[in-house]
Amino acid sequence: MSDKLTEIMAWKRREIAPQLRAVSEVELARLDATLPRPPSFAAALRRADGRLAVIAEIKRRSPSAGDIRAGVSALEQARRYQVAGADALSVLTDEKYFGGTLDDLRGVIAHFRATPQARPCLRKDFFVHPLQVLQAREAGASAILIIVRALTDEEMKVLAGAATAAGLDALFEIHHEPDLARALAHGARIVGVNNRDLAVFKTDLALSERLIPQFPRAVTAVSESGIRTAADAARARAAGAHAVLVGEALMRSEDPAVLIGAFRTT
Repeated sequence: MSDKLTEIMAWKRREIAPQLRAVSEVELARLDATLPRPPSFAAALRRADGRLAVIAEIKRRSPSAGDIRAGVSALEQARRYQVAGADALSVLTDEKYFGGTLDDLRGVIAHFRATPQARPCLRKDFFVHPLQVLQAREAGASAILIIVRALTDEEMKVLAGAATAAGLDALFEIHHEPDLARALAHGARIVGVNNRDLAVFKTDLALSERLIPQFPRAVTAVSESGIRTAADAARARAAGAHAVLVGEALMRSEDPAVLIGAFRTT
């Protein structure tokens, strides 16, 4: 791990340090028992019709692209994705690098709770502590992100245990073979290949083509980043992906439904 990812992770640890307190799996399990059950993220990624599932991301900016749709309402974008038929949503809650907030997640989930077409939401952030898992469950998220290359084995164990206790799915994000081995050692059931190297922000769909065929059959495979066209989605599907996570292309699209439909024709 180096360069930009190192910078982001160091910042995230400093950012949350003033909020930190002990959070046990017992506390998380009690919280889970008192809150409404969120829709299943894992189930949404395995479509009954066998087509590619689409995780639509709400992302105002990124270190690689700069401003994508600065100032856009997360709730309005979530409504567009809902109408477009996205299977799940990913909501960026990192403010410094991606322009998101935890309030974005809360607002999106509150909207979905008031509609019959609820969508599971992934809290997309740089997780380092169970407190962030607690925040995700309180907000009504269905899943959290675990970036394998950014964490020690002990940190992954703690975060995975916290997610399980809180009733949340975990998307383990990998970038090469050692990451996959470590994710599987921690019981990963959903694994995403980030086609963008978070150290230098170079994107290569060949990573999904190389890594996904190595997944155990029971693991749900997600191809993340660099999916812009139906041809890109077809490459991911051919590699064995059950779902794609798409941010920038959908955020820039005038009609997300057209693009999501194109992804599903693969």
